[in-house]
Amino acid sequence: MTRTIAILHYAGPPTVGGVEATMAAHARVMAEDGHHVRLVVGRGGPTPGAEVLVVPELGSRGPEIEEVSAELAAGHAGPAFEALTARITELLAPALAGCDVVLVHNVLTLHKNLALTAALHRLHSAGLAPHIVAWCHDFAWLDPLYTPELHEGYPWKLLRTPWPGARYVVVSEDRRSMLAGLLGLPPEQIVVVTPGVDLAAFLKLEPDTLALARRHDLLEADPLLLLPARVTRRKNIELAIAITGALRAQRQAEGCASPRLVVTGPPGPHNPANAAYLEQLKELRRATGDERSVVFLYEAYTDAEGQPRPVSDAMLADLFKLADGLLFPSRYEGFGIPILEAALAGIPIFCSDIPPFRDTAGDAALRFDLEAPPEQIAARIAAALQEDRRAALRRQVRTQYTWEAIYRRDIVPLLQEERSPAV
Repeated sequence: MTRTIAILHYAGPPTVGGVEATMAAHARVMAEDGHHVRLVVGRGGPTPGAEVLVVPELGSRGPEIEEVSAELAAGHAGPAFEALTARITELLAPALAGCDVVLVHNVLTLHKNLALTAALHRLHSAGLAPHIVAWCHDFAWLDPLYTPELHEGYPWKLLRTPWPGARYVVVSEDRRSMLAGLLGLPPEQIVVVTPGVDLAAFLKLEPDTLALARRHDLLEADPLLLLPARVTRRKNIELAIAITGALRAQRQAEGCASPRLVVTGPPGPHNPANAAYLEQLKELRRATGDERSVVFLYEAYTDAEGQPRPVSDAMLADLFKLADGLLFPSRYEGFGIPILEAALAGIPIFCSDIPPFRDTAGDAALRFDLEAPPEQIAARIAAALQEDRRAALRRQVRTQYTWEAIYRRDIVPLLQEERSPAV
């Protein structure tokens, strides 16, 4: 269901800051999901995927705001505060009009513009504000730097009193415990939604790579294994498929996500039998129980006419960045350049125990006997991936901490709420 979503804060992108970066990421993923996003901010600029409404009175700086803040810090909520609150109320109501939900960053727990907090509270209490999702990063009442500026009574109590019907969100379990204590709420009424990472931007992925990864669910694979080779019999791709099938069976029994194997090359051009070999491999892929488990770029990366597109060096480098390991079960090789590429990418190497690989990788690779059962090799690979805590964390970030994963898992349910349980 398409919704109109407001995001409210003192400032928006391109202002540099963790909250502003979160707002930009939220706007992007929500817009990509078809929602209309409106940033309502005191200052900011163009933001991809969002309508931007700048209302200076909502900011944390400015002569009038700073004058009122100084009076409040001295414990005086007088006519100037009331006048600013009334004006912000008049400006905020139309800014939020037509919105189904408003994500409010810090305004319910921080005192950078208490007139804004008071104005939003007036609209909320009168039933004139959208459903509030209060994204609480910082808590003025729990910060020793801020508590000297806070006083008992109104409006400071708005920062430590739960607003009925608002859904509170924090960024970590530690912050949930802190906010629950501050507001006197059961922790389970506060939702934890962590920040995330923009995988494509951080890894500088090519657009074609990202589109391919999303189309074939590569970012959710656990593990994602890479076999950069042409489809020829000496590459022993059938063993790689069997290992992937064994990993899938193991992961399925544990109730975990499925692995993916990406084979980058087309059938070798010099032997007509390689086309028949590819068909045999496809049959073996079907036997794994999930045809998505093995991705041949020869058939998955094509042009508008369905013809295979050449895999660029940039795409291959991207796949090394994304992969959890190199699976290279060749029967024989003259050297084996992918071993070097995997080493540069810093990913685990799982390869056949043949002389060129022993010479190149030594003990840095997990080597396996070509006669060993695929189930045994798969168990060794799974154990190695589990024991390498840095690799496990890297895999967890790719599968659980991208903005897209966080949006699907944690934010979509918040957008579908009409009103949180009464508090």
